[in-house]
Amino acid sequence: MQETLTTACSASLQAIGEAFRKIRDGYIDLAFAGGGDSRLSKSAIWAYKKAQALCNGTGKPERAIRPFDRSRNGFVPGEGGAFFLLEELQHAKKRGAVIYGEICGYGASIDGYSMTAPEPGGIWAERAVNAALQEAELAPFDIDVISSHGTGTLLNDSMEADLINRVCGKRPPFIIALKSWIGHIAAACGAVELAICLACMKYNYLPKIRNLDEPCHAGLNFVREGRRCSIDNILLENFGFGGQNSAVIIKKY
Repeated sequence: MQETLTTACSASLQAIGEAFRKIRDGYIDLAFAGGGDSRLSKSAIWAYKKAQALCNGTGKPERAIRPFDRSRNGFVPGEGGAFFLLEELQHAKKRGAVIYGEICGYGASIDGYSMTAPEPGGIWAERAVNAALQEAELAPFDIDVISSHGTGTLLNDSMEADLINRVCGKRPPFIIALKSWIGHIAAACGAVELAICLACMKYNYLPKIRNLDEPCHAGLNFVREGRRCSIDNILLENFGFGGQNSAVIIKKY
């Protein structure tokens, strides 16, 4: 069985979520899931610029990408990929596999609001997050860390900050933005960010959000300095062009 998802920046996380569902529901015992991408070409860069999503290129390069900062002005593209072998637990134990974490919840939605802009209210993105929480049988206060989509664009970060505040505002978890370190890897961002999340979980460490000087939302717990902390549950969010929304919850095994 082979399945290819072309759901923009949500694609690789949805591929992982769909593989999780097929294993959970008994269709298969294991799956190879993830994604790779690179948009570092003249045509891709021009398309991002026309969509007004790309950083405008002024200032120092190392300070270009600024997720959730009031002075943010667009994302910086990256390239890369990651793949995972997902297995039913007993199947993994039987072959003596090293288990890095457990996927316990997945949610996906599409709002079709715009080809390039997120739906401002984040209603359908929130449905994806709530579906993942419900499937994992977790409440928002059970989440230790949110690995945000955090592109550094005006529209995404505003929508996502408001969404997190609605869902977790009473007890906001730590929020990281891995694209501040690796750039935006488009269709592969979810898979690469999951790999980093698993490393964060293993070493009980959260990297700071780079260049976050003045947060766009005062009520959220953005990680502004690298820190060590115990991590049991991570919520990973990705929101793609065309209104593609996905969320996965990873538990420490």
